[in-house]
Amino acid sequence: MNSSEIRPNRSGASASAGLLRLRNAKALVRHGLPGQLTTGNADDDLDAVTTLAALAQETRLAIFRLLVQRGPEGLAVGEIAERLQLAGATLSFHLKELAHAKLVVPRQAGRFIYYSTNYRTMNRLIDYLTKNCCQGATCDIACAPAAQRKRRTP
Repeated sequence: MNSSEIRPNRSGASASAGLLRLRNAKALVRHGLPGQLTTGNADDDLDAVTTLAALAQETRLAIFRLLVQRGPEGLAVGEIAERLQLAGATLSFHLKELAHAKLVVPRQAGRFIYYSTNYRTMNRLIDYLTKNCCQGATCDIACAPAAQRKRRTP
């Protein structure tokens, strides 16, 4: 999928509903479910919840994917808005949420602000999600991330 195919859904979901879901998820991380083991320490769990919550919105996910595709140099705010056909205020709100979750990093270059992916946060999330894969045993190729799978040569 190229960046021109990434389109956010402009659904009318309220911000308060998303905030309520985030609060409920954080409460589950802090207290856990009865009889359920946690996957790591509470700080790692809370970081993962915050990061996943930021990506659990279609517009923010589209912005993040576009920036990942662009690479470390990132994109100017105006170019992100143009490619995703977003209003300035809408884009500003979503970039703020992604920056709060430490998924993107802004940098000023003259009159322009560029945003790029924070690959460290992205890689920490992937590491967190795959930490206990296959109960610590060597993983089968079926559960390795697609980018890391080795292709068989005939």
